[in-house]
Amino acid sequence: MTVSMSKSRLDRRFALTLLLGAGLALSAQAQSVSYRIATEGTYPPWSFKDAQGGLQGWDVDIAHALCEKMKTRCEIVAQDWDGIIPGLMARKFDLIVASMAITEQRRQRVDFSDKYKETISRFVAKKGAPDDTGPDALKGKRIGVQRGSIQAAYLSQNYKASDLKFYDTPQAAELDLVAGRVDYIFGNMVTYFIGFMKTPEAASFAFVGPELKGGLLGDGNGIAVRKGDTALLEKVNAALAAIRADGTYDRITAKYFPFKLM
Repeated sequence: MTVSMSKSRLDRRFALTLLLGAGLALSAQAQSVSYRIATEGTYPPWSFKDAQGGLQGWDVDIAHALCEKMKTRCEIVAQDWDGIIPGLMARKFDLIVASMAITEQRRQRVDFSDKYKETISRFVAKKGAPDDTGPDALKGKRIGVQRGSIQAAYLSQNYKASDLKFYDTPQAAELDLVAGRVDYIFGNMVTYFIGFMKTPEAASFAFVGPELKGGLLGDGNGIAVRKGDTALLEKVNAALAAIRADGTYDRITAKYFPFKLM
């Protein structure tokens, strides 16, 4: 009986060792999964570089939170906006977390997660400018906009009689507005509200015209993955749902904005 009991204990220990080893292997495998995430890095407060060159901002914090929920290691890199989708398609990175508007044109090239914030676009001009910002009213007017943005696509299609000026960053367009080299700028209303409109240089400027969204201006913002990468998309959507459910999303938003984004 003693031999039988001893053998039984050995069998249980052996089985436990196998289970423990399998668990450690699975844990190591999970930790070995890593993603490269692209953001813009020149678009405060969504993403920007601090004095030490590190990436900061709302999108950067959201990306870190998603990686924590997915239990994976992530590297977040800065990428110029006009090369961000080509870079994803070329497998330079796996995800784009950069406040990218969901449009039909972009859906042809990438797959989007569930919407993770809204986007409203508006014009900014000198205080006292007419509130009519339709294509006929802005005929011949100089309008600054970020190249490759949804706002650039919207202007290119609808404001062909205007003098459109394209810039690598929103800040470059803002500088030309202050300098009088453009009459209007057109972009993300929240970005202007938190950034440019809070600066002393913006004292003579104001939002003009209606709040615009939908169509070429997108149906909110999503996280982009390569077409057909359904496994990663499912992970991202589950992580998004988790950070909204546990309050992480709202805590990150409150760090940057005095209002909700969804």
